[in-house]
Amino acid sequence: MDAGELGSRNLSVNWLEVPPGVSEELRSHEEAEQVYIVVAGSGTMTATGDTHRLSPGDLVLIQPATDHAVANDGDVALALVSVQSPAVSADELYSRRLATQATGYDDDFEDV
Repeated sequence: MDAGELGSRNLSVNWLEVPPGVSEELRSHEEAEQVYIVVAGSGTMTATGDTHRLSPGDLVLIQPATDHAVANDGDVALALVSVQSPAVSADELYSRRLATQATGYDDDFEDV
């Protein structure tokens, strides 16, 4: 549910699958709090210079304006639900590098 979809003004929800060996570059969102919920797989979350292991059932809160990145160092896809408030569009949330590595197709993504 991207920013503005289904009438949402204050919340966006995204499903993220990170293939094995793929990592995101550090990024931050100036206004939005973000929560990641790990559904499957394993990997790491780096935030404020610290790196933490992720496994199913983990919940990570990222405060606004906090540099963070997710990486999959496991053998299977790392699946997460990401919730943001206020709402943020998906193209603002994820780097082009992560999107193209995850899909292998970059025509739908612009540099962010």
